[in-house]
Amino acid sequence: MYVFFLLVGTLGFSQTTVKGNVVDQDGQPIPGSNVVIVGKTVGTVTDFDGNFVLETSEVPPFKLKISSIGYSESTVSITKNNQNVSASLNESQTLLDEIVISASRTPERIFESPVTVERFGIEQIKNTTAADFYGGLENLKGVDVNTNSLTFKSVNTRGFATFANTRFMQLVDGMDNSTPALNFPIGNLVGMIETDVQSVELLPGASSALYGANAFNGILFMRSKSAFDHEGISVSIKRGITSQEASGDNAYTDFGIRAAHKFSDKFAAKVNFGYLKGTDWAATSEVDKFDPTRTRANYNYDGINVYGDEVSTNIRSASGLGIVPNVVVSRTGYNESDLTNYNAESIKADWGLYYRPIEGSNLEVSYVGKVGTGSTIYQGTNRYNINGFFQEQHKLEVKNDNFFVRGYVVGDKAGDSYDMVFTGININRSWKSDEQWFGEYIQTYAGIELSGNPTGLTDDQKHAAARAVADTGRYLPGTTEFQSAFDRVIKDPNLATGSQFKDASKYYHADANYNFGHLTDFAEIQLGGSFRRYDLNSSGTIYTDFDGPIGYSEYGVYTQIQKKFDFSDDKSLKLTGSIRYDKSEFFDGFFSPRISAGYSLSRDHNIRASVQTGFRNPTTQDLFIGLDTGRAILIGSASDNLDRYTRSFAVSESGQLDGNPAQVTQTGAAAYGDTYSSQSVETFKVTRNADDLRVANADLVKAEQVTSFEVGYRGKVNKLVVDFSAYYNNYKDFISQEVVDAPYYGVAGDGGSSVDAIRNDDFQRYSAYTNSDVDINSYGASLGLNMKVMGNYNLGGSYTFTKQDFDQEANPDFMSSFNTPEHKFKANFGNDALFENFGFNLAYRFSDDYFWEATFGNGVVPEFHTLDAQISYAVPSIKSSFKLGGTNILGDEYFTAFGTGFIGSMYYLSWTINN
Repeated sequence: MYVFFLLVGTLGFSQTTVKGNVVDQDGQPIPGSNVVIVGKTVGTVTDFDGNFVLETSEVPPFKLKISSIGYSESTVSITKNNQNVSASLNESQTLLDEIVISASRTPERIFESPVTVERFGIEQIKNTTAADFYGGLENLKGVDVNTNSLTFKSVNTRGFATFANTRFMQLVDGMDNSTPALNFPIGNLVGMIETDVQSVELLPGASSALYGANAFNGILFMRSKSAFDHEGISVSIKRGITSQEASGDNAYTDFGIRAAHKFSDKFAAKVNFGYLKGTDWAATSEVDKFDPTRTRANYNYDGINVYGDEVSTNIRSASGLGIVPNVVVSRTGYNESDLTNYNAESIKADWGLYYRPIEGSNLEVSYVGKVGTGSTIYQGTNRYNINGFFQEQHKLEVKNDNFFVRGYVVGDKAGDSYDMVFTGININRSWKSDEQWFGEYIQTYAGIELSGNPTGLTDDQKHAAARAVADTGRYLPGTTEFQSAFDRVIKDPNLATGSQFKDASKYYHADANYNFGHLTDFAEIQLGGSFRRYDLNSSGTIYTDFDGPIGYSEYGVYTQIQKKFDFSDDKSLKLTGSIRYDKSEFFDGFFSPRISAGYSLSRDHNIRASVQTGFRNPTTQDLFIGLDTGRAILIGSASDNLDRYTRSFAVSESGQLDGNPAQVTQTGAAAYGDTYSSQSVETFKVTRNADDLRVANADLVKAEQVTSFEVGYRGKVNKLVVDFSAYYNNYKDFISQEVVDAPYYGVAGDGGSSVDAIRNDDFQRYSAYTNSDVDINSYGASLGLNMKVMGNYNLGGSYTFTKQDFDQEANPDFMSSFNTPEHKFKANFGNDALFENFGFNLAYRFSDDYFWEATFGNGVVPEFHTLDAQISYAVPSIKSSFKLGGTNILGDEYFTAFGTGFIGSMYYLSWTINN
């Protein structure tokens, strides 16, 4: 097929050649300017020096339209072959004139967008202080970027952020970038290569009306460069270091190359390759996860980044001996640094074939393929070493200006990834079983008591002596015994003995859209829809697919009507109405309407208002997970999932004395049956008062809904560009997890046997996926200011306020995971033309402190300040630009989520050729 396209594409021949140069008002070249024949889709772009060569079969006379983002358009007449032209473009209103697509699924000035949109284009990417374009997103107004690790950053807006961010969608050229195994994007690990990025648009807030369920909190809309418009070879290489107190200074390399060629006006192709290598931010906290006053000397210690100490038991309940204390003791754990090498790596490639069968038409048929593999750290309920993770995407698409029809498949493989918590747990168990270890601990403690404690040991010393005996012969990091056990455990997918997580899941997606705007002058009408089929295949290591893959599907249809009323040359009103219907095979269908209005008082002032609704179907994990994380078993609440998970548990000797069996079996239904809230159980362990136990009985999860109200203003006052927005969100049936305890015997609330079960530690802790029975609200506002100062210097800043309205005291067992600072401030100052070919930029960020709440652990994230900087120098003679930069150059290490490594500094030097 490739040969066929190549032969067909080379049948045309050029009749007219036009050469030219495009500069700005100061005579500086404008690379990347679009040069298009008026009324046609035939065109080219300028190179690094602002030069272009256009070869076309069009016969003069005709006109060329020359444009570039941030500049006014220019039109030149072509009257003969081999004509040389020169065009000068004046700087326009830049921020207000930029074109966006995501807000309405159709091109429009950002000034007239009906909702808030943030844009990050080629110029912003070139000038960013971050080490890569994806990291540069954290300088955008209203955007939160939570750093999981060096190569995994999670983008979010307007609250409720987790690393498993299923509320936020990433689209790359129309393809969902979420991984099938986890059902959420894993940053840019297997995403776009910087040399191929055309633009990035970020749409905060509910976007379900046009994009479906996962666009609940917003959408990141990334577009690559066209192979027809951006030809040639572009190369970028960055070398530098990461610097962190815990891991020292380590080398950092980021390489990218793009090659594109237009064989004719009909056929073009491109290929991209990227490679990144570095050392991750080491997580080394030994603070106790539940009680900061505890140290490793405590008998019930559970360090934040120490694994294996999650295994614990009440030694009196386990032994039935009154001479041992009624306390919980944990096994000795291993530091995270002993269980990973902190390798951060990303290798990715993509390619595309593009065919335009009709000359003079923009009808295009394309095939795009993407593959990526990498290593990173992911933090969910546990900490995971994602090692050799592989993802692939394949897309077929037919489109023009008025419609698109696309279908794609996304598949992944987990590679050699493993759960670091269970690695620590099962290295311990491979050396000595829990029963033997606790038995030796209890025997030693009881022996001291029975001997009358002749040496007068304190209670802490008795526990230390008992631990020393139980730990005798323990595998120590660096020994061959430890390494042998480690290698064996991480390749074993059975979490009773190993820690590997396996996955080969896929999803198949198709969507289409038709814009009828060219057929009627009444209004712009769009109609579209989508279909997705999931194929979950984790071999029982994540989902309850022990006996084979789990499949299910969902679909949606939508329409939008947009009408613009022009009252004068400057004043206009744009009304937009959208509605979408979505249906999952497990839930009732939902309608998601959106209405918005944008009124342009003049070319420089626009106000907007919108009411949007959104919904979020429970994710694949909400429905089908069946994962023992050590501290709790996660059970998805799809009705046919509850009996898939089955587990047998040993009843304590104390429990057996009451006539209970030695072993009981629970299915996943136990998580949604007779249970107590885990928080009330923890209270009961202290007070021993049965009245403190509260029955939980979580309901099965259902779809979540949001209604969002937003108002905003965009405008320009002299040189000052202003963008303001405020919103209020009301969530209904908010999806989260509730931690519950299911007793092995008795019925929760019976006041008898079930209380004895809790007293004897005869219960299993589950994390149930359910909905809040109260409404949760959030609200906030953002203000962005940008202007030119002192001639040609860019000065900008933004302030964002975000607040949750939820009565946590009345709902103590429910985690909303808002995880967002109340106050954020960002500022930038720079000049990309300080003098000839030289520029600089500074970026400052402040984040207020906030409380991080997630299944791995809860804790305060302190406020932090960061300063990034870069200087750049262009060398047109070799079509190159150089950048020297650093992030967090003040060196104050910080973190954005509880349990992750501290973020240090990065310093880099980059060389970009012909981009």
